[in-house]
Amino acid sequence: MDNIDRLKAQREQQEQLEKMKREVLAKCLTKEARERLANVRIGNSQLAEQVESYLIQVYQQGQLKETINDSQLKDLLRTLTQQKETKTRIKRK
Repeated sequence: MDNIDRLKAQREQQEQLEKMKREVLAKCLTKEARERLANVRIGNSQLAEQVESYLIQVYQQGQLKETINDSQLKDLLRTLTQQKETKTRIKRK
């Protein structure tokens, strides 16, 4: 019984965190930007989570002055994907 109660508590906590995340994203993203982020999640869930974490952090720190529109989200996605692509590969012969 104790394990079941603990699992229920963990599940409730996760649900609360997801609800808070959705609320924050609804406040800081326009409808079009939220739709684009949902599409990104389908193709690259790791990138979407990275963007969400960044936006939530900026929002909580009070650094977000206006809602993020679709073109601003595109720029953010472009910046994050370019950072990943700058890896150096060395081939040995």
